[in-house]
Amino acid sequence: MQAANTGTIINFGSVSWMAAQGGMAAYTAAKSAVLGLTRSLARDYGPYNIRVNAIAPGWIMTQRQIEKWLTPENERELMQRQCLKRKFVPDEIARFTVFLASDEASACTNQQYIVDGGWV
Repeated sequence: MQAANTGTIINFGSVSWMAAQGGMAAYTAAKSAVLGLTRSLARDYGPYNIRVNAIAPGWIMTQRQIEKWLTPENERELMQRQCLKRKFVPDEIARFTVFLASDEASACTNQQYIVDGGWV
């Protein structure tokens, strides 16, 4: 990317650390570190026209999420706390990722984008 003087790096974090979710300290610590990594790399690689961003997904209904963690109680809390009252699927994160990688996002760097349906 440096030789080409262009590129895009997209890191993946999570909203779990912002929500102070308990019971998984190592996971939330690692995901919060993604923001620091993103911002540092954006500063380092910006002179090479390399954009660096992060996406912090909320609860995306992957098969693993559904099988391991989606209980009726968790689903009620999800619908209560999200502004958008629906479940989100992996394709929605994929489309946002493609946008960030595209020329349409050519002025976007050094940011973390939260894609969580408006968790409050």
